[in-house]
Amino acid sequence: MNNEVVLESAGTLHGQLQRGLGRAARRAADTPGAGEYVYDCVRRDPRWDQQCETRGLYYARLMVDLEMPVGPVADHLFDPADQGDEDESRVWLGLQVLGDLVRLSRREAALVLRRYADEGTHWFDALEELIELRDPSLTTGMTGLVAARCDDDTLDELVNRPPNPVIDNWAAAEPRVAAAVARRRGAAHPARRPGGAGAGRSQRTESELLDLARRRDDGAVAAIFELGRRRAPGLLDLAEELLPQRPSRWGGAVCRALREYGPDALPRARAWAAAHNGCEDMALRILARHGTRQDIPLLMSELRDALYRRDWSDAAGPIEGLGRLRAGEAVPLLKTAWTESTYAYLRPRVLTALTRTAPHTAEAYTVEGLWDCEEGVREIAAQAVPLTGETRIRLQRLHHDPAEEAEVRAAAAGRLI
Repeated sequence: MNNEVVLESAGTLHGQLQRGLGRAARRAADTPGAGEYVYDCVRRDPRWDQQCETRGLYYARLMVDLEMPVGPVADHLFDPADQGDEDESRVWLGLQVLGDLVRLSRREAALVLRRYADEGTHWFDALEELIELRDPSLTTGMTGLVAARCDDDTLDELVNRPPNPVIDNWAAAEPRVAAAVARRRGAAHPARRPGGAGAGRSQRTESELLDLARRRDDGAVAAIFELGRRRAPGLLDLAEELLPQRPSRWGGAVCRALREYGPDALPRARAWAAAHNGCEDMALRILARHGTRQDIPLLMSELRDALYRRDWSDAAGPIEGLGRLRAGEAVPLLKTAWTESTYAYLRPRVLTALTRTAPHTAEAYTVEGLWDCEEGVREIAAQAVPLTGETRIRLQRLHHDPAEEAEVRAAAAGRLI
C-alpha cells in the first residue's frame, strides 16, 4: 500500500479534511464520497507535525457522523506492509482514531486495538491507547499478553504515567507489572539531594557568571539562567557569540533565558533583525513578544515571507506579534494562513490574532472553529463565537462530549449559562 501523502488544494473538501479545517467537517455530511476522503486521511497521515497536531478526534467524529465502519481502519493497520515496518508513524493516527472512536461510544474499535496489541508490529502504541481509555473492561484478559510482550524496561515505560485503573488491574494479576508500578512510585519520590549544589550563583558578579557561561560545561546553563533572571546586559553579548553557531544546549539555554528578559531587549533585537548576524530568529521572538507598533512592518514582512515559503513554523511568531499589536493590516495574511496552512497547530494563534485585530471578520472563523481539529481553536471559538441556534447546538455537543478536552467543555459550558 502506498502511504505517500499528497496534499490537495485547500479549496477542495479533501484538502480541507487533510488540514483539519472546521469547514470540511461541516460540509462532509452533504458531500457524496466524503467518507473515502476521511479514510484516506487516516491511512496517509497528513499532519505537518505529528508531535504537535491533533487529528484523531476530528476524524473519529467524522466517522461517527457519517456512520463509517472501522473495518477500513483495521485493514490499514493489518496491511502486509505492517510486518517488519519500523516506522510507527504509519499507524499512529489510525490507533488514535480508534481510541477516540471508543470514547465516542463506538466500542467495537476497542476490539481492533486489542487485536493490534496482540499481532501488530507497533503493539506498544496500541497498549498505550487502551491504557489511556482508563476502562478495565476493555482490557480484560490481556494480562498474559502484557507480561509476554513486555520486558522489564518496557513495563517501566508502560506504567510511567499517573495512576490508572487499567494498570492497577494488570498489577493485581501480574507480579511483574506490580513490580514495575512499585519502581515507578519509588522513582517519583527520590531522596532529597543536599542543598548547596548551586549555592553562590546569586552572589556572583555578572562578569563571573559570563566566564562560567563561556566554559560550556554543566555549570554554564545555570549561569546563563541566572544572567537571564537578572536581565544582565552581558547576556545579550553572549547571545551574539552563541546563537550564530550551530545549535547547542548552551545556545538553547540563552534562548530560554532571553524569554525572561522583557522589553529591555528590544533595541538589541531590532539591531539583530537588521544585521542578519545569525540572531534573527531570536530577534523575531523578542519583537513578537515585546515589540511596539514600529515593529509591525518587519513582522508583516516576516509573515509574508513565511507564507510564501510555506514555512508554517516561521509564521507563528509574526502572527502572535501582529495579533498582540492589533495590526489590522495583517488581516488578509492571517486569513491566508488560516486557510492554506497545513500546520493546524498554527490556527489557535491565527484565531487569537483575528479576534483581536478584526472582531467582526473573526466571527465567521469562530463559527468554523467549533468544528476544528485543534482543541486550542475549539476553546477560543467557544469563548468568542456569536450565539445562534446553530452555535448553541454545537456548544452543547462540545460541552457534553466525553471525548472532548476539559478546557473546551468548560468554555462551551460557560457560554451556555
